Amino acid sequence: MGFWRRFLIFGWLSGADNETLKQRRMQIMSRGLPKQKPIEGVKQVIVVASGKGGVGKSTTAVNLALALAANDSSKAVGLLDVDVYGPSIPKMMNLKGSPELSQSNLMRPLLNYGIACMSMGFLVEETAPVVWRGLMVMSAIEKLLRQRRTNRDHGTGEEQRVDWGQLNYLVVDMPPGTGDVQLSVTQNIPISGAVIVSTPQDIALMDARKGAEMFRKVHVPILGLVQNMSVFQCPKCKQRTHIFGADGARRLARTLDLDVLGDIPLHLNIRETSDTGQPIVFSQPESDEAKAYLRIAAEVVKRLPPPLE
Repeated sequence: MGFWRRFLIFGWLSGADNETLKQRRMQIMSRGLPKQKPIEGVKQVIVVASGKGGVGKSTTAVNLALALAANDSSKAVGLLDVDVYGPSIPKMMNLKGSPELSQSNLMRPLLNYGIACMSMGFLVEETAPVVWRGLMVMSAIEKLLRQRRTNRDHGTGEEQRVDWGQLNYLVVDMPPGTGDVQLSVTQNIPISGAVIVSTPQDIALMDARKGAEMFRKVHVPILGLVQNMSVFQCPKCKQRTHIFGADGARRLARTLDLDVLGDIPLHLNIRETSDTGQPIVFSQPESDEAKAYLRIAAEVVKRLPPPLE
């Protein structure tokens, strides 16, 4: 393990030892919910979530980020992967290595395809499992959003962060479910809107509904649902088959009074381009599959509130 990787893991996350976690728990209990603070330089934060794993959430987050940039080249876009236990962004964005540190000791996101990316996957070995309890995960997430360092001269705390530069949009790939990470993110930073990804399958829709209800409880605007793997078209005979059911996300959207931002087909090209680190919006921008993501990105922008100044 190289010096910088050891520094970033053991130094950067050194506050996650047992004694610090106990102090952290006491601080949280004494002050209630943390006060939301915007990420410096970031105008709008869009979270991409799902109630259930395996529905294509990370693929959607990656291609949404690329589509936001492709639809308007004047906009700067970042991608934050907060799926601590199963980070997918490094592979999907074809990125490896550890973030560099600026002169002010801030971590610089890795860059590919014009998108600034940050992930726990850059800070741990690719095959190493992350075996952390809830408070350790929350501590890591807070440090991905903003770190805290001590002013040696005055003994006071000063906020330190990932140096995102100036971004119009930061797309956050959330882990599946409604647990500690989701709460930590929504409580720490103002979120412009949430995009919920689901397949049309009933079992996935049950969990997608829980995700939507969670965001409503923490007062995060829901921009709409993405119906992923909506239909499969045979490449030979062109017959269309609804493998996971038809229009389940649309029925759920009507029940919850939400919009459907768009449908993404079940297509081999989407899977292959994601696995090879060449997302379809970048590698095959003229394909029907890429255009589906581009349309969804346009719908997301329409529904966003005015950006932070």
